[in-house]
Amino acid sequence: MYVVMGATGRTGHRIVEQLLQAGAPVRALGRSRERLAPLAAAGAEIRAGDQADAGFLADAFKGADAAYTLLPYELGARGYDAAQDRQGEAIASALRRSGLRHCIALSSLGADLAVGTGPIMSMRRQEQRLRDIEGVNLLVLRAGAFMENFYGSLEVVRALGFNGDAFAADFAMPMIAARDIGDAAAQALLARDWNGQVVRELLGQRDLGYAEATRILGQRIGLPDLAYVRLEGREALDALIQGGFAPDLAALYVELAHTISAGKVRSLEGRNPGNTTPTSFEVFTEELAEAYRAM
Repeated sequence: MYVVMGATGRTGHRIVEQLLQAGAPVRALGRSRERLAPLAAAGAEIRAGDQADAGFLADAFKGADAAYTLLPYELGARGYDAAQDRQGEAIASALRRSGLRHCIALSSLGADLAVGTGPIMSMRRQEQRLRDIEGVNLLVLRAGAFMENFYGSLEVVRALGFNGDAFAADFAMPMIAARDIGDAAAQALLARDWNGQVVRELLGQRDLGYAEATRILGQRIGLPDLAYVRLEGREALDALIQGGFAPDLAALYVELAHTISAGKVRSLEGRNPGNTTPTSFEVFTEELAEAYRAM
């Protein structure tokens, strides 16, 4: 039995699909039974509950061979750090109570840094919580920036005719599609080929800057001259808040963007065939273009 947290989310849904296709029994966790229903129809056991409830999680983990865990969040919810810590503590408590022996934790590049990484600091704290649990074989997947973040750019492009964000225009960073993270996690769950505490990086198909990504997106949606504008200071914060970010998360996001743009968030492994994943941004923009046309 494999337990998947966030089963209706971008990585979790993909993991459930891949495990079911492999003929593996899956226990899919989420907050909404209604949203979990399609996974039940596909053959998964579903459990709806509060994923910051240690009792709910311990019961779900009990008897499983391995679990995929993450710290889900809502952009507009205030108190980001406190909410992340509540969920993280619930996961750690549940693992201790359940006796589960193999755990995957979704994290991020930059979790090795002790300061300056905004929302990634909560993942750093969670990595440490899980490392403190005796008897659990822990696999930490440190991923690059999600290509899905560009869904948030589409309304900006539609309204203003350019793409804006807080990252330096030409600083190339690892960008990855969520489905590639899901595939890597599903393969690891089926193999259970790690012992002790292991960190694996997932770096996407190649490093990419926001200006280049914006040009590729523009070509796909019929705006070949689409420009990228770096937003600074109050302008960046206001744009994020108008886009649905809670103020505290917006400030953390801008902090992270500055740290990334300064070159401080980087791969410790170096790019290699094992951490390079297949989906290119060119391929991913087909999905973005479809969403843009539907707006």
